[in-house]
Amino acid sequence: MLIFWEQRLVFLATPKAGSTAIEMALESLASAALQRPGALKHTDIGTYRRFVGPWLAAQTGHDFTTVALMREPVDWLRSWYRFKLRDDDDDPDHAMHGVSFADFAARYAGDGGPHDLGIGSQHAFLTDGAAQVDRIFRYEEIDSFVDFLEGRLDCAIELPRINVPPSVDVHLADPAEAALRQAMAPDLALYRAV
Repeated sequence: MLIFWEQRLVFLATPKAGSTAIEMALESLASAALQRPGALKHTDIGTYRRFVGPWLAAQTGHDFTTVALMREPVDWLRSWYRFKLRDDDDDPDHAMHGVSFADFAARYAGDGGPHDLGIGSQHAFLTDGAAQVDRIFRYEEIDSFVDFLEGRLDCAIELPRINVPPSVDVHLADPAEAALRQAMAPDLALYRAV
């Protein structure tokens, strides 16, 4: 999470949606950068609305605009899979040896899958009841997000290409992808609305 005090702007770092590159490019411009531990870096809108937003408003007398990126949901899950494969060698909690993307997607689509995998959903990150992040930008259209930031922060921004996961087979057969899309219906609806 990046807080821009003078601009009354907060960037909420959606997991697996370019947040590390954004933070690397903008940390020096931010008044505060919460990057560790992951729970602070990836503060969701519900936590922001309950704790951080009221504190910022009490300190400044103003509400802050929240912004975040959202990745196409199935592609987001593919990124999570590649990330977990990469970390498998270093972290026994990411036991992914022999797990195909089809298996991973089926597990995600099952009862309790997002929670059991420890990755949640973008819908849960970006919404809190009827409320949601003020401005959500599509990760796939990151140029519009950069344009917004350049206007708001009054500077040119160049994003580094970092944290690139390995290339692996992430194909799904049509029935498996249909089941996954059904399970991700709230995410897909939010993505279409962005």
